[in-house]
Amino acid sequence: MKKFFAVLMVLVMSMSILAGCSKKVTLKILDTEYITEDYAIAISKDNAELYEKVNGALQELIDDGTLQKIVDKYISGVEHDLTFQANVAADAEVLIMATNAEFPPYEYYGENDQIIGIDAETAAAIADKLGMKLQIDDMDFDSVIPAVQSGKASMGMAGLTVTDERKQQVDFTVSYATGVQVIIVPEGSKITCADDLFAEGANYNIGVQEATTGDLYATWDLEDAGLATVHRYNKGADAVQALVTGKLDCVIIDNEPAKAFVAENNK
Repeated sequence: MKKFFAVLMVLVMSMSILAGCSKKVTLKILDTEYITEDYAIAISKDNAELYEKVNGALQELIDDGTLQKIVDKYISGVEHDLTFQANVAADAEVLIMATNAEFPPYEYYGENDQIIGIDAETAAAIADKLGMKLQIDDMDFDSVIPAVQSGKASMGMAGLTVTDERKQQVDFTVSYATGVQVIIVPEGSKITCADDLFAEGANYNIGVQEATTGDLYATWDLEDAGLATVHRYNKGADAVQALVTGKLDCVIIDNEPAKAFVAENNK
């Protein structure tokens, strides 16, 4: 009988440990923003003609309200009745958009493995105005600008932030969106605002998507100052998963993808 109870106690303790290990981690986005930035389309400095056409088409979409309808669809869930790329000529010139389809709601895979999102639909609307056929090439984020520079892609749309460094590499159109970099933390984190990352003696493990603005600013502001170690991931979702498993103290990423990742985790 004693042996039976001993075995039973071991089983109970094992189940308790497993239950503790599998405890759900709830994530939240801090109220304080990390940085605000402008998104625009990148085009090769060697293709002034295409730049003028794309920039002009984008401005028309902004002025006539089409862009806002696209944004509202993916941000607020307000459907529109617009259709794009429905009547493209078979021999139409191809407009190649380089992107990294891991950045919802700007670009991500939807049904039938089709890339959808604000950037994808905006690019389709631009292609319509130019009488071109849109082709979206998915690649690593840090390959987008090189693809544009080399001519492998006509333009880059990947939630690209306009920075002085990037402006030396490519030309940017007018801005079509304002991005906000935010901080994701687990509930109960000692990081309660952006200023905590800069506190004297801080030494946090911070996750980012490689080569994004979150990566650049976390590196310049925090890692180079000895206040953090920045861990870089090919996908934002991978950084968030590392946060959930306790490998990171926080993740710095764009607000819209952050909302999507947190909502998915907290279901």
